[in-house]
Amino acid sequence: MSKVQKTKKSKVKASITPKTMEELLSLSSTPLKTFSRGEFVIGTVVEMRPKTLFLDIGGKTEGIITGKELGLVSDFASQLKVGDKIKVQIRVLENERGQTLLSLRKTAFEQSWQFFQKSLKEKSTVKIKGKEVNRGGVVVIAPFGLFGFIPGSQIGKKFEGDPANLVGRQVEARVLEVDQTKNRLVFSERMVSEPKVVAKEKKMMEDLKEGKEFEAKIMRVEPFGLFITISIKKEELELEGLVHISEVSWEKVAGLNRIYKAGDKVKVVLLNKIGEKLQFSIKRLITDPWADIKKKYPPETSVSGKIVEITNFGALVNLEPGIEGLIHISKIPPTTILKAGEKVKCFIEHVDQQRRRLSLELAPTSKPIGYK
Repeated sequence: MSKVQKTKKSKVKASITPKTMEELLSLSSTPLKTFSRGEFVIGTVVEMRPKTLFLDIGGKTEGIITGKELGLVSDFASQLKVGDKIKVQIRVLENERGQTLLSLRKTAFEQSWQFFQKSLKEKSTVKIKGKEVNRGGVVVIAPFGLFGFIPGSQIGKKFEGDPANLVGRQVEARVLEVDQTKNRLVFSERMVSEPKVVAKEKKMMEDLKEGKEFEAKIMRVEPFGLFITISIKKEELELEGLVHISEVSWEKVAGLNRIYKAGDKVKVVLLNKIGEKLQFSIKRLITDPWADIKKKYPPETSVSGKIVEITNFGALVNLEPGIEGLIHISKIPPTTILKAGEKVKCFIEHVDQQRRRLSLELAPTSKPIGYK
């Protein structure tokens, strides 16, 4: 076909007024894309309205994000501008108006975490709003609709350190921790309202030596441990830390609130520093009862103890504070019924110091059959 013929044909084709979609598509020089529901595509923002976002996705019509779908990503969408290219997901191939409905949720979710990672790195502030008091602090609503948490220790004096005073209020805060895998966002209000005090406390924490003993005051008793403060008289400041329940006693502890209350004074030792968190111990001030367990309880030693728990695998017997042994169910005669609280006599069968396990065997309470 000659160039003249091609030109004539193109002129004839251009002169035709399309009457159907098929004719319109046949005249298009660029083939239009076809999509499938759930597919991710790259769209270009072409128009922004208060309740609808229009994107060019290369289809026969523009794709839209509207209604509740837009409301769910309003924080993220408000940062977009015409010309931006973003990844969207096909929700509905064609509605009653012939429009393709899109979703921006996955992209908004991914980029919102990137926003907080950047904020953490740059030490910038974000606006958050207190939602409800939770164990040890307050749950907050963060930008992009994510939930975060402010520990009680990170609430400044202007709010009296009380999580309840943040509920329903919008405040500025700094990002302390970002962990998308655990869906964990932690903020600090104090770092914004009391930056000089926080900086001074940080310097004090850096100077603390692990193994140093302190007299502490219990601020809060939680199921998982004791929140305490230690005073540094030289600086006239207090530092907060945690005594985890596993560091309260060498014995098993059930119900810390039965033993301790806010205001109690306790002696503690600094266990370690994890980031800007201080971990203390009470039990490390006392000798570990398992330290010389093999010397104290060699095999076949006769001992007495009190049954503290009956389990499906045997009976747990307390020999002394911090030392419990197990009478395995296979070592309990079928005719013998043991009860919690009962005192029993046993023999030491085996000691595993590394795993802190002690096996016991019941001492016979009557003469064996045939005994003379």
